[in-house]
Amino acid sequence: MSMIPTATTNPLIVAKFGGTSVADYAAMCRSANIVITNPHTKIVLISACSGVTNLLVALANGISDITLRQQHLQQLTDTHQQILNQLQHPHTVSDAIYALFDDIASASAQAAIESSPQLTDKLVSHGELLSTYLFNQILVEMNAAAIRFDIRDVMRTDTQFGKAIPQPDLIRQLAQQYLVPLVDTQIAVSQGFIGRDEFGNTTTLGRGGSDYSAALIAEAVDATTLEIWTDVPGMYTTDPRITAAAKPIKEISFSEASEMANFGAKILHPSTLVPAIRHQIPVFIGSSIAPQQGGTWIRKTVEQAPLFRALALRGNQTLVTLTSLNMFQAYGFLAEVFRILSEHKISVDLITTSEVSVSLTLDQTDTGGGAPTLPLAAVEQLNQLCRVDIEQGLSLVALIGNHMSDSKGSAKHIFGALDAYNLRLICYGASPHNLCFLVNEADAKSVITTLHQQLLE
Repeated sequence: MSMIPTATTNPLIVAKFGGTSVADYAAMCRSANIVITNPHTKIVLISACSGVTNLLVALANGISDITLRQQHLQQLTDTHQQILNQLQHPHTVSDAIYALFDDIASASAQAAIESSPQLTDKLVSHGELLSTYLFNQILVEMNAAAIRFDIRDVMRTDTQFGKAIPQPDLIRQLAQQYLVPLVDTQIAVSQGFIGRDEFGNTTTLGRGGSDYSAALIAEAVDATTLEIWTDVPGMYTTDPRITAAAKPIKEISFSEASEMANFGAKILHPSTLVPAIRHQIPVFIGSSIAPQQGGTWIRKTVEQAPLFRALALRGNQTLVTLTSLNMFQAYGFLAEVFRILSEHKISVDLITTSEVSVSLTLDQTDTGGGAPTLPLAAVEQLNQLCRVDIEQGLSLVALIGNHMSDSKGSAKHIFGALDAYNLRLICYGASPHNLCFLVNEADAKSVITTLHQQLLE
């Protein structure tokens, strides 16, 4: 069962279910039971069925081989048809489902001729559109008063396809107008991840943006709790797939959880906590497979704030090093570097500087996937200013905790455990909640295991 705060007389819970929580008919039924069990759950946002977004991204990138494209389309059809076949009244939603299949086939044929970010967003959005028809029907067949709602009617964004930027004030205005009145008497089932720009084009909030959109909706409707249901019972001291010694975290502060999300803890999208922090909305993360196991509460303040809380790992990192003797004791060099990066809409993650060079990392945030890199035009502009070196095949390791830079001897403890590894771009002291560095991709899991053993077990 989900857990409800007692601080308010009128709780309103927004619940978000990830792809594994709606992967098939059985998973959807488990998730529907969680919704029905808690009468305060009024808005449900769900992802595409597990694996569907990857298929849609592949189609959106353009598959010219008709046989291969047909295989992808058949896989998509089969995933949803299997759920449709198990409904009591499939005819209620089958026309809508088949119409979406036709749209996908048409758009994927178009993408095979010429792909574009706008077409990618249009195609990829179909995963969420399909899953909500099925999930809503399951709730109805469980005798719940549920209605399917198109989140694009309230999730207003800019026109940056692939990683659109939401507009919270407009989202709030539209949600109060169209969404809030619906949930007095029924459950609204809607989509995560997708939105619409001012011209009516479908947009997406970037890979993993379902959690973020759920938090934006929770903020817009003045929710008292945001629940995120996934396939693991909350946050752990590190990814349990890396080390079996990883331990569940029952409670964690917004600050610590934000650092974990930023530095690769896949259970939480990096932007998710921003709306929650703005409106002080407690966030609960639990497993839809085993809701009885409880989960992790993320709040402003927590009872325990240990020196070392958790380890996060983020792969697929790109290191850019910019070197110029003109930087020595000069002003304006960094300003010009960041002007160029801003002009090309390049998001910089970590940064360190020396007298004659600056190193920075890029992180992948859009829907397309693949290793992040600098656009050729940006490289050409930077080359006029300095030497540009680009390195890939790196992973980012982040140690999350509290007051680490104020604790004497903690750095010696950390780095002493890692004397066998080559560490790059060490960032320490900018935040009291993290220490992070780059390592070779091949060493990453071993580094996490070693640190976990030394600091957290």
